[in-house]
Amino acid sequence: MNLKLHKPLCIFDLETTGTNIGKDKIVEICILKVNPDASRESKTWRVNPEMPIPNESSAIHGIYDEDVKDAPTFRDIAPKVMEMLAGSDLGGFNSNRFDVPLLAEELLRVEIDFDLSKFRLVDAQTIFHKKEPRNLGAAYQFYCGKVLENAHSAEADVMATFEVLDAQVGKYDDIPNEIAPLSEFTFHNKNADLAGFIGYNDKTEAVFNFGKYKGQVVKAVFQKDLGYYGWLQNADFPLYTKKVFTKIQLSSKF
Repeated sequence: MNLKLHKPLCIFDLETTGTNIGKDKIVEICILKVNPDASRESKTWRVNPEMPIPNESSAIHGIYDEDVKDAPTFRDIAPKVMEMLAGSDLGGFNSNRFDVPLLAEELLRVEIDFDLSKFRLVDAQTIFHKKEPRNLGAAYQFYCGKVLENAHSAEADVMATFEVLDAQVGKYDDIPNEIAPLSEFTFHNKNADLAGFIGYNDKTEAVFNFGKYKGQVVKAVFQKDLGYYGWLQNADFPLYTKKVFTKIQLSSKF
């Protein structure tokens, strides 16, 4: 084993009713627990999501309502999941952006606290994206089917960049073709919550990424408008996002 582990690493994957972290549910979860001595154990649970599984989701993972109608609910298996994860680090593929946030939601729905500070997260997809070619030449070959000549000359790079951008908009139906929404789509930032509703400013203070207070410091907003905190708690936000808001609100009293 190439990995040097000082504590168990739990690699896990979720199959779900969809991709909405705040609303969708788990229909299958598999955890592979790898110990520092390289021994392993794994467990897979089918889960009754207590909601219909959309056909488009079933078409992807092959799990239909009939397959899980007699399966335990997530509430039933949650203690076993937490027992397996306890004392471990967490890993997956695209797990930081999807599996971890959705698992946190499911646990909070059944009144089991999930504290990210107790886990280190490793996402194999991020490593893949960072280590394999993701430069302009690779993009030009992938999207335009051409070899970039004179790479790193300003003129060749800007011409290729425009062709790549135009080809990307043409290739993906869910990418906007107007600059304002496209700018939002391509902007990345480190967030205080899992779903990206709370970001950070250049002073590492938590700020709103949405709404009438967008860009303003969350703590300062709660100090002047506590009613907004109440609205957030009653609105349709992920539970983990609400948890972060609550933590900030409590700190705003001091």
